[in-house]
Amino acid sequence: MSLRLYNTLSGQVEEFTPLEDNRVRIYTCGPTVYDYAHIGNYRTFVFQDILRRHLKYRGYDVVHVINLTDVDDKTIRNARAAGVPLREYTDRYIEAYKVDRQLLNLEEPQKFARATEHVDDMVKLIQALEAKGFAYRNEGSIYFRVEKFPDYGKLSKIDLSGIRAGARVDADEYDKANVRDFVLWKAPKEDEPHWDTPLGPGRPGWHIECSVMAMKYLGETFDIHSGGSDLIFPHHENEIAQSEAATGKPFVRFWVHAEHLIVNGEKMSKSLGNYYTLRDLIAKGYKPAAIRYLLASVPYRKPLNFTFDGLHQAQQSIDRLRNFRFRLTKEKFPEGENPALQERAQAAREAFEEGMDDNLNTAKAEAAIFDMVRDANTAMDRGEFRDGDRGAFLDTLEHWDRIFAVMEDDDHAKLVKFGFIKPLAKGAADAISWQDEQKIAIGNGYTSAVLVESLTEEEIENQIKEREAARRRGEYARSDQIRDNLLKAGVILEDTKSGTRWKRK
Repeated sequence: MSLRLYNTLSGQVEEFTPLEDNRVRIYTCGPTVYDYAHIGNYRTFVFQDILRRHLKYRGYDVVHVINLTDVDDKTIRNARAAGVPLREYTDRYIEAYKVDRQLLNLEEPQKFARATEHVDDMVKLIQALEAKGFAYRNEGSIYFRVEKFPDYGKLSKIDLSGIRAGARVDADEYDKANVRDFVLWKAPKEDEPHWDTPLGPGRPGWHIECSVMAMKYLGETFDIHSGGSDLIFPHHENEIAQSEAATGKPFVRFWVHAEHLIVNGEKMSKSLGNYYTLRDLIAKGYKPAAIRYLLASVPYRKPLNFTFDGLHQAQQSIDRLRNFRFRLTKEKFPEGENPALQERAQAAREAFEEGMDDNLNTAKAEAAIFDMVRDANTAMDRGEFRDGDRGAFLDTLEHWDRIFAVMEDDDHAKLVKFGFIKPLAKGAADAISWQDEQKIAIGNGYTSAVLVESLTEEEIENQIKEREAARRRGEYARSDQIRDNLLKAGVILEDTKSGTRWKRK
């Protein structure tokens, strides 16, 4: 079965084929780096990562570019309020974004394109638009003449009948009630950064940035452009207009947009107290893998209702998968093979692949895996599972996780790496000192965090071995003490027929 994607441009689900052989060129809108990205942003960024991973899974050679908007109305306003240069201000949030990406297992693109490093290219594109009559000057700024481009509105399906010729808008963001000529180059204002160029002094408008960076690295026509649905108008509509006006060629073949995220049924808003960054959720004790799983669990074209109950269930789902993998690798089964079970594993793989090919239906893909886990656990409990069946199920899990990327139990190591968890001093595992729920400002962008002295995986395994030895000696008080100490450390033990499993809270 071939991959099918909903194309916002056509309004239909279409079979996807690349423009050039097996190579897929994809541009995804990254953050505007004026603050820490919120979970609504990360709903889109996780979807984009799922898209990228599935394209690779299907054997495509993916060339991926992500933009970093480091000059626009918001970055300038916030840098000025903070009293620091624009570059210094945006560097801080670019670094934070890249840390967040690692926490959420987002794969790296071939290129992070920073807007301020492409101003010369923007000037050239604006000059080309001027030469073709699509742009005009007014009081030091340069605007795109919307009425000159007959296809304007083909992406967002807006009605242009009420447009007033010559009306201009300078703001980067606006709604459909403000369809008018949009700014390409902004005249300099006092206390704002600007560039001295052949166009005169000024700075680029937001929309020209993405057109330039996309075409510079991916060509004048490329395969996929993705972002949140809130970018369809005006941002993506304006990208199409200025790009196609300049080149005379189709700009993008597939436009793929993720729907918005709401929180407990309401729009996310700081005034409502339901506005969360990734760092806020981690500070509340939630694991990055659970956050990623929840953000990926609802198909991208449906709104996602974020709740803390849903986040808790996401962690339980991951624990179920990891416990199943533990059972597959550690439990002893009779020799031989059960062909029917191996066929069941293969059927699950085909079902999740079919779900992903069906416009990235992540819910269907997840259901296929959990149905497989249920059937395999039932077979194990009934004594029907054989030693030779392990590989088929492990293989299906591994293929599924190439896309979903939640099976690796590495949250703890990441949180230590980025300063959330303080490792326990070596040799102190038996006398654990705790600072439960101590809220601290740690100066790295986290509004608050739980400072926990924690054990490494090696120390946990050593404690489990000591506990097992104590039990063999009949020293049950010592065994219970080790278990209690590990529980205080946030490590839960589960004794099974195949040995002791552990997981972090």
